[in-house]
Amino acid sequence: MTEVTVAPQISGAPKRAPFGLPVLRGSARLLLTSVTVLFLASLITFTLGALSKNNPAAVVLGETATPDDIARLNHEFGLDRPLVVRYLAWVWNALHGDLGRSWFTTVPVSRSIQLAFPVDLSIALYALLLALVIGFGAGIVAAARPGGVIDRIITVFCSVLATLPPFVIGIALIVLLAVKARLFPAGGYSPYAIDPVHWLRYATLPALALALEVAANIARQLRTTLVSSQAENYAIGARMRGYGRARVLFGHVLRNAVAPTLAVVTNALPLIIGGAVMTEKLFNLPGVAQLALQSAQRGDVPVVLGTLLVTSAVVLLGTLALGALQILLDPAARRGTLPGGRR
Repeated sequence: MTEVTVAPQISGAPKRAPFGLPVLRGSARLLLTSVTVLFLASLITFTLGALSKNNPAAVVLGETATPDDIARLNHEFGLDRPLVVRYLAWVWNALHGDLGRSWFTTVPVSRSIQLAFPVDLSIALYALLLALVIGFGAGIVAAARPGGVIDRIITVFCSVLATLPPFVIGIALIVLLAVKARLFPAGGYSPYAIDPVHWLRYATLPALALALEVAANIARQLRTTLVSSQAENYAIGARMRGYGRARVLFGHVLRNAVAPTLAVVTNALPLIIGGAVMTEKLFNLPGVAQLALQSAQRGDVPVVLGTLLVTSAVVLLGTLALGALQILLDPAARRGTLPGGRR
């Protein structure tokens, strides 16, 4: 009888994880973190609104309101209930798509956000596109001749841009491109659905104000990754086989540098959304940031909470999508391992 010898499995060799497991792990961690942050932010906002000395009912009714009128409106707003009960009721309604009504205009919060949100979404997407085009273009040009004059100019320019907040860049753009050159309007907004050309003219300056800092960070990260990757063995081997510099850069090196650069884009999403507050104020845009700012100034808690929830959800969804794309494009991330050689 012939013996069959089975080669022992090397215990140190890691097992390959299923293809989608790294994506699910990363998405689950991000989702848990985002939900926790959103819960704490909404709870703090709700508590600060409740502890404020301003009485929304008294403000709405005016100086001629009687105590009975104020008590009646407080009951309609639910302000006569305990804070915990009110907060839990808001969470329950929000999970069912009901964000409440404004205390001052009685307009449904979801309706107000629905009218303002296209402004932010269109400009944010435009800013993200500009950041990707400018950042990838500058990073590739700088890495093509590392140490050269163009590389140094781009590096210095990006280092300066990365230190400037969007509202400073916005002021400079207004002075240079709106006041001096008169290429774009200094403020205002035209809906894309009505006239795309007019929308482009009004949206370019605020989108650039949001995009340039992000583009500078993308260019710096991409340039660093490309330069270091060109010194790797696979790039040197490709050049020794007679491949030209451009073919090595675009055919071999660039695809390995995309995933690390996407991490910069992922981290930039909150920056773009956060910078929208000052940018909307500077360019007089009727967006969600202005809606939230005006509501916070007059103590309209339902609107503030609604805008907080919606913007957080947008950032979360965008971050999840970019994070998943980053993992899919990163060969090292796709080689996640399972128990016995866990990563």
